[in-house]
Amino acid sequence: MPNLERRAQPSMVMMFASPVIAAVCMLITGYLLFTLLGKEPLHAFWVFFIKPLTTAYGIGEWLLKATPLILCGLGLAIGFRASVFNIGAEGQLTIGAIAAGGVGLYFNGVNAPWILPLMMLAGIVGGMLWAAIPALLRTRFNTSEILVSLMLVYVAQLLLGFLVQGPWRDPDGFNFPQTKMFTESEMLPLLMEGLRTNISFILALLLVAASWFYSHKMFAGFRMQVSGLAPAAARYAGFSEKRNVWLALLISGGMAGLAGMGEITGPIGQLQPVISPGYGFAAIIVAYVGRLHPLGVLLASLLMSLLYLGGETAQMELGLPSAVTGLFQGLLLFYLLAADIFINFRIKTRKRPLEQAEPVKPALSEELT
Repeated sequence: MPNLERRAQPSMVMMFASPVIAAVCMLITGYLLFTLLGKEPLHAFWVFFIKPLTTAYGIGEWLLKATPLILCGLGLAIGFRASVFNIGAEGQLTIGAIAAGGVGLYFNGVNAPWILPLMMLAGIVGGMLWAAIPALLRTRFNTSEILVSLMLVYVAQLLLGFLVQGPWRDPDGFNFPQTKMFTESEMLPLLMEGLRTNISFILALLLVAASWFYSHKMFAGFRMQVSGLAPAAARYAGFSEKRNVWLALLISGGMAGLAGMGEITGPIGQLQPVISPGYGFAAIIVAYVGRLHPLGVLLASLLMSLLYLGGETAQMELGLPSAVTGLFQGLLLFYLLAADIFINFRIKTRKRPLEQAEPVKPALSEELT
């Protein structure tokens, strides 16, 4: 009967090729899906993956949507390398937006160059404080950071809904659940006139380089990686597990909070009940597709951003439901995890032991003799 046996040395070539294999399998499944839905597959692929990038505005939107995915994905990748699984980046993004928005509303109408950096700092601190809750519970009471960070997502979203429908609601907003629009001094500068892409994309690229340097050149990054790959060796070397948990969650929470600040001071321009279409959850897929490497996270974020953008185009031109974006994201993760199984394990068939044969009864003539 077949059984899985761990490989002594997984193939590094297949490790980095598996995201490409997963993407190809996703496209093959998408081809079958479009056929079953009665859509011409090649035209649907063109609408989904090519058309959004045929204009300068489309490329700007592509980079705009990739920015929060890069920021959240980088933070999660650092934590995952240390076996600290922060699943609540969506909530930390929301709290970062709330903290930055609170500063913006407090100084609303003040035209000063220090407001935007203060909002950025507030967003980072807000995300870190929200991530500190699962860090404290993990290190103090040994609770699961997976469950705690995930449950805090819904607390953060309810808090945002309460604020925009209650004390922070714009009195001149015709009773809509939203705050005042931020002033020009509270908005991120645009990279190019006519596009919505702002300098947060440049900041994300700088953080890609910083994350690589931290993970591969600094002792703190090495310590976290050893703790994730070989916990027993890390304990023997005297590496503090609690310190790694705090570092991993605070870094990922701060980056997610920065992403939330970038959303409200960029394309949104105010606080409203929904800040993110699920960037914090999609960043989990981004981190794994990117192989927890900063450059891989960048490339995976561009792919995931294209899925968001292509899904919106497919809704308008092909009449497909909005769930098609989540479907492609799920297929990508499913095939990646399936590929990882065969990278780390091999199928070995075990033969069943032969049943003991019953003793042959002697013939009647032999019994008589």
